[in-house]
Amino acid sequence: MEKPRKTFIGLVDKAIAAANSMRPDELLFSYKGILYPTTVCSPETFKALESFEARRDDVILAGYPKSGTNWLSQILTDLIAISQKKTPGSESGVNAEEEEEPYLEIGDAEKYERMTKLPSPRLMVTHLRPENLPKSIFQNKAKMLLLIRNPKDVATSYYHFSNGLALLPSYETWDDFFTDFMTKKMAWGCYLEYLSEWNKYADKENIMTITYEEVKENPALSVKNIATFFGIPLTEEQLQLVVERSSFQSMKKNSDKTHGSFGNIFFRKGGVSDWKNLFNEDQSKRMDKAFEEHIAGTKLGKKLKYDLYCKA
Repeated sequence: MEKPRKTFIGLVDKAIAAANSMRPDELLFSYKGILYPTTVCSPETFKALESFEARRDDVILAGYPKSGTNWLSQILTDLIAISQKKTPGSESGVNAEEEEEPYLEIGDAEKYERMTKLPSPRLMVTHLRPENLPKSIFQNKAKMLLLIRNPKDVATSYYHFSNGLALLPSYETWDDFFTDFMTKKMAWGCYLEYLSEWNKYADKENIMTITYEEVKENPALSVKNIATFFGIPLTEEQLQLVVERSSFQSMKKNSDKTHGSFGNIFFRKGGVSDWKNLFNEDQSKRMDKAFEEHIAGTKLGKKLKYDLYCKA
C-alpha cells in the first residue's frame, strides 16, 4: 500500500488554486537573479533557508527541474525505510505528523524550525544551485546525490510540464518555450549554468553524481551504487523491491496517491531521447553550441555522454 503524500498534495493543490487567479507575469519572481514560482517559493523562505542547520546524516538529492528528482526521491525514500528496518511503501514508513515537504526551498519559512524535530536521516530534495544552498550542508559534509540529465530531454520534459501545471507560465508553442529556455527565463534558472556551477563541487567526496540515463539503463546497478554511497546495506530481495517500486510503470500507477490529481503531469513518459519529437535542426545545433561553450569539457559534461544522447 502506497502512503499518500498529504503535505505535498495539499501544498500543490493550494498553489494551483492561487496560480489560477494570477496573471502570467505574476507567476514567477526573481531572487538573487534567478526566477522561482511565486506560489510555492518566497523571499522569506529563501532568507530563512540561509541559516538552516544541516545534519551530517541528512540524505540530500540535488537536481534541476525535470531531471528525474521525483523518481530518485522515491528510490531514496525506500532506501531510508530499509535502513530503518521498515518495509518500503508501508504505512509505518513515515509518520504523518513527521512528514514535511522534502523540497528544501518549497513551502513556508517556518518549515525549517519544524524540520529540526524530524528524526534522522532526513530526506531533502532541491533544485537550487550550490551557491544558494545553506552553507551548513557543505560545512557538515552531508552526503548528497547530484542527479543530471541530458539538456535536450530536460528542455522537452520542462516544456510539457510548464503547459500541464498552472503554477508555471504556459507556452503556446515549443519555439516560444525553447527561446525562453535558452535565454535564462526558466524557473530555477538556466540549466547549463546550473551544471556549470555544480561542476565546481563534482570532485567532493560527499557528493555522488548520477545521470538519469544511467539509472534508466541499469536501475539495479544504480540503486546498488546509491545504497553503497549512503552506507545502506541491501539484500538481493530488498534491491529488487526498490527497483520494482521505482519503475516508471509502478510510479505512474501509484501517482494518484503520491502526487494527487496531477500525477499524470509529473509522470508523463519517463524515457530518453523524446527531444527528437520537438527540436528542429537549428534548435538542436544551438543547444549543441551552448553545451560546448558551457560544460562540454568538464567532469559533469563528460558524464552526460552528450554525443550519445543528444546527437541525432
